[in-house]
Amino acid sequence: MTWIAIGTLSDIPRRGARCVATPQGKVAVFRTQDDQVYAIDDQCPHKGGPLSQGIVHGTAVTCPLHNWVISLETGKALGADEGVVRTISVKVEGERLFLALEALASRAA
Repeated sequence: MTWIAIGTLSDIPRRGARCVATPQGKVAVFRTQDDQVYAIDDQCPHKGGPLSQGIVHGTAVTCPLHNWVISLETGKALGADEGVVRTISVKVEGERLFLALEALASRAA
């Protein structure tokens, strides 16, 4: 698998996110309170809201537009809502963060 460097863990505040522009669109990279890192498309499956601007709680994010809760682990909407966003593999090596390149390319296929 090919990995692309996207920055460092300290670039993302705990319970926050950073948006990474890719040829296939924006990817939201999240850091949980306990330093787990997840990446999903930065677009809510409901109305396309910017998930990177949402509130992180546990391993989920709440969309800032209509309060849909999305699992950072699976990309699925939680509760009564239905929908899913693409998840992208993230690798952490020391402080450095990497996204899986194949996962990004597969969206264009």
